[in-house]
Amino acid sequence: MTIENIKLVAFDADDTLWDCQSHFEAVEREYCRILADYGSPEHISTELFRTESANMAELGYGSKAFTLSLVENAVLVSGGKVDALTLLRIQQLGRSLLNIPATPLEGVEQTLQAIRAMARYKMVVFTKGEILDQENKLRRSGLWDYFDRVEVVADKTPRQYRELCAMFGIGISELLMVGNSFKSDIEPVLRLGGQAVHIPFKVTWAHEQTEEFDHHNLARLSSITQLTEMMKGS
Repeated sequence: MTIENIKLVAFDADDTLWDCQSHFEAVEREYCRILADYGSPEHISTELFRTESANMAELGYGSKAFTLSLVENAVLVSGGKVDALTLLRIQQLGRSLLNIPATPLEGVEQTLQAIRAMARYKMVVFTKGEILDQENKLRRSGLWDYFDRVEVVADKTPRQYRELCAMFGIGISELLMVGNSFKSDIEPVLRLGGQAVHIPFKVTWAHEQTEEFDHHNLARLSSITQLTEMMKGS
């Protein structure tokens, strides 16, 4: 991997800068407990995944879309028997995800400080989801000021990556994408001719699971702190 010509470093947000998926999984466990009268946790979760997948084209990603799927799925798995108070409880459970701490993961802030101090790169948060939710998490994290721009998109498609590069006036070969999701953060960039750093998180959302591959423009790190030395060597 060669990064001498990199001008823009883009960072994913959820599960790259802070823990997000663990909170979603905790909500899903409680959700399955609430609906225990209508099936096993495995059944409830399987049906929830099906409902989320069916809704994704219209609702997209994020806490609000997830909450709508929680409520819809509760009606479906209960055969319409779930009562209004339980639905309100489920809605409030999903809504709690709008206030997760967004505490930076270990080493994140010192890494952002170090790369910013190099004064060689533009830095952007490039994440998908619901814009207000993502911006609020970034504010709570205390990391906002390290970035030149924050871009929240409905999905991370090749077109969105090309538009990100156009926004900064660079070619795709001058982009370095840093993220935990191989499917969303890594593969699209590599296929376009950009460079990517994959930093897996301890848990992976089922929708983000995909077959991984090696590539000459790909670096795999076990910790974001390793990124600093890599960028210094450019």
